Amino acid sequence: MDKYEKYEFLYPHSRYRGEFTPENFLFDANLQEFATRVSYIASLENSGKLSPQEAYKQIKNLWKELKASKKCLLDTPPAS
Repeated sequence: MDKYEKYEFLYPHSRYRGEFTPENFLFDANLQEFATRVSYIASLENSGKLSPQEAYKQIKNLWKELKASKKCLLDTPPAS
């Protein structure tokens, strides 16, 4: 398995099918990364390698990052 195949396996991304704007496209990429990372954290917590408190803390931080991304990309009117 080469580096690209390994990356695609570990970090799968779906095609964006919504209304295309650069902001929507970037937010979609951020949302997919959020979902992937939450899945990994949940798996680590389920296997006992991460405490529930640590898993919650990490997911909460990821949520804050996603929320900031939404505010920056989707809630701010484009500059004229």
